[in-house]
Amino acid sequence: MTFIRTTQPDQATDATHAMYERQQQSWGYVPNYARVFSHRPEVMTKWASLLACLKRNAGARRFELVTFAAARALESSYCSLAHFRTLAKFLTEAELDYLVHGAGADPFAPAEREMMRFATKVVRGAARISAGDVQVLHAHGLSDTEIFDIAATAAGRAFFANLIEALGAEADSAFLDLPEDVRQALTARRPIDFRAVARLPELEGSGTPQR
Repeated sequence: MTFIRTTQPDQATDATHAMYERQQQSWGYVPNYARVFSHRPEVMTKWASLLACLKRNAGARRFELVTFAAARALESSYCSLAHFRTLAKFLTEAELDYLVHGAGADPFAPAEREMMRFATKVVRGAARISAGDVQVLHAHGLSDTEIFDIAATAAGRAFFANLIEALGAEADSAFLDLPEDVRQALTARRPIDFRAVARLPELEGSGTPQR
């Protein structure tokens, strides 16, 4: 579901069809957020390029932790669920439980804890960040370049999450396979879309869903 009309996969042509095809090759279906970009598929292309650059510079673990912290602060069900799924590939159960429920002792290193706090501040009100906030990151061994990467990753997530949330994109029904306690904790404002996921007819059955 979205608040605006979007192009259905079976009606997509040209650049929109190509964008949907790339999404389906990644996810195994055409995600709801991609439909929002059917009006400007070139923006999705630029976003994907920026995303790849941010992830390459920050490294997978840092990128995902910062992104998840930003997504939760933005109250984006879609981004929180998606990036929890990615984090589940390389975090321990204790780390995941703490991220989602705040359960148990904090298992994260001080530097990781502070960079997640900083990411939260970036998306909740970057103009209120002070030199002191940056100095805390310096004190935990983060360089100016690393701090830039953290700020850029959080700010980038604010762009994407705010765009898809503003237009009413709901997280895909594929996320219903996550544990119920995780879904309940991470479904903030918008519910999960219970409708079956959509696919390009000629690519039915293709792709490997991201788990």
